[in-house]
Amino acid sequence: MNERSNIYLIGPMGSGKTAVGKQLARDLGLRFFDSDHEIQSRTGVDIPYIFEMEGEAGFRQREVDALVALTQLRDIVLATGGGAVLDARNRERLAATGLVIYLGTDVDEQLRRTRRARNRPLLATKNRREVLEGLALTRTPLYEGLADIAIDTSGKRVKAVAAELRERLVECGFESLQK
Repeated sequence: MNERSNIYLIGPMGSGKTAVGKQLARDLGLRFFDSDHEIQSRTGVDIPYIFEMEGEAGFRQREVDALVALTQLRDIVLATGGGAVLDARNRERLAATGLVIYLGTDVDEQLRRTRRARNRPLLATKNRREVLEGLALTRTPLYEGLADIAIDTSGKRVKAVAAELRERLVECGFESLQK
């Protein structure tokens, strides 16, 4: 069995991980999971509530636990939370069990895509641009260091990104997943 049978999408909020992940999973005939949705399902509450009650540290531990469970599955597409790469255990687990795809986007695109979001605790501030720029400084090197494939999603439609990813997956030896 291929130990790296999963496809993991990493990147900042608003980069399209969930939308692209759903499309890619459909295209490849794989199951799709979103780590943030799994955390909400396990706890029965939304992410802002977890942040409010347990702080970011509590949420990050729940994220580690969810990723441990999700990365034990096989032949899945998983959209991770934007901060999942902050924990070295998550980075190690993702690298060991799947092909890691970094979906990047610029801050202007992130602001546009997240403008109506109510479930993003890190953006519950007046200066969202400043927050996103600060997150990018910390996280972009982690995304780039972990990624097997990187694609900029700025200005691109979901289906176009998924099609580009399918081509790149073939180049990386995942052609057997295409059905």
